[in-house]
Amino acid sequence: MSNPLLLLVAIVCPLLGALFSLLFPEQADKLRNRTAVGTTLVTAAAVVVLFVRVLAGDMPAVRLTELMPGVEIALSLDALGAIFAALAAVLWVFSTLYSTGYMAHGHNRRRYFCFYILSLGATMGIACAANMVTLYLFYEFLTLFTYPLVIHEGGSEAQEAGKRYIKYSFVGAGLILLAIVMTLGASGSLAFATGGILVVTPETVRYLQVVFLCFLFGFGVKAAIMPLHAWLPAAMAAPTPVSALLHAVAVVKSGVFGILRVMFMVFGPAALQELGVAHVALVLAGITIIAASLLALRQDVLKKRLAYSTISQLSYIVLGAGLLTASGLTGSVLHLINHALIKITLFFCAGAIITVTGKKRISELNGVGRRMPLTMLAFALGSVGMIGIMPLNGFIAKMYLLKGGMEADLPAVIVILVTSAVLNAAYFLPIVVAAFFREGSFEKPQGHEAPLAMLLPVILLAAVCLVLGIKPDTTVALARLVAGQVFGI
Repeated sequence: MSNPLLLLVAIVCPLLGALFSLLFPEQADKLRNRTAVGTTLVTAAAVVVLFVRVLAGDMPAVRLTELMPGVEIALSLDALGAIFAALAAVLWVFSTLYSTGYMAHGHNRRRYFCFYILSLGATMGIACAANMVTLYLFYEFLTLFTYPLVIHEGGSEAQEAGKRYIKYSFVGAGLILLAIVMTLGASGSLAFATGGILVVTPETVRYLQVVFLCFLFGFGVKAAIMPLHAWLPAAMAAPTPVSALLHAVAVVKSGVFGILRVMFMVFGPAALQELGVAHVALVLAGITIIAASLLALRQDVLKKRLAYSTISQLSYIVLGAGLLTASGLTGSVLHLINHALIKITLFFCAGAIITVTGKKRISELNGVGRRMPLTMLAFALGSVGMIGIMPLNGFIAKMYLLKGGMEADLPAVIVILVTSAVLNAAYFLPIVVAAFFREGSFEKPQGHEAPLAMLLPVILLAAVCLVLGIKPDTTVALARLVAGQVFGI
């Protein structure tokens, strides 16, 4: 199959799968589940083929339509986009399988799976966008498709979470749109290009500084940079598989992906150095990393603690990019990959605990390791990975970020990363200790500790995190490829 056709398959297949799933009545769970899992498998297969071809040096592209001179809807895939697309598509398979178990007795399952699969198509569009207009189009589709998932549970909490999510998202979208218009006025083009498309002159310094800040704060909403983060903890009212996608793959990663695109494909390292704006991203990221970790310590609801952890961890990616060094960007891309794998594992564990025990608070989980040993072992591995301890995959990204901080001669970055690691340990390890070493009311399971559709993804993803920690060569090579393209090394 040709590359342009595969690009279209990656986006259109989820659309068709979602619409086809609506043909089944609410109670036709087997048919709908098979359609959902099959759709994600086909999409993942197409993306993996594209991923392999991009690594071999083939950059697929297709131009769909021109709206006006310099503004067109077009798709293409470079190394960064291929990594994001493959990561999201493969994890969506696991998440959809997990959803079939989690939603087995849920309500409005037909609506749920329709928007769940549509969100995959929007994410693929973001990853494969060849320019800012195309990215913006799919970025907004993602907001619209995930909104029904955020409010899925119904009730006042979910409704309020949905309102907050949509308000924040539209404010961010407005800032991005303004920045796009200003970029078009400055360069006459919106296409992504290695090294950037904007040229800094003495007359345009202030103008381009404003453009960058609009982009940073616009994408910073979904990237949950403080003080634009409040929608994310509230969105924990959504079903756990939705929370996993919000935090690990789709929404928040689209935000940081947008920031990486702007920094290195619209501005470029040289322009950012001349403008002196990268330090704004560094300061905001540093504050977010520490403040969100401190807030995580105060959370007793498990999903909310994981939410504040996500807010902190996402800013590692922004921090690495803001260093404007090859090692910093390598660390950012590595953390983009590893955080997704670890955090989706942690959320899957949380969802299994809630489904099996009904317990949502950390203070209620004493001894739960006796009832759910495999689930809590996976949670323990994920916790070690988030802290950044060998041999889990979270370690290697933080090593590159530390190296980037030293190369940029910014000792404050090292202090931030070490402090964050200590805080991560302070809010993750007590959960593991309580689960395995404190007495509780939980008994050994009579059969499987959780539905197999939920337990298998947890075990497999935890194993992947461990393997990529022991053998990080593959992910390091991918991250270095992106950094090499950007910095010409």
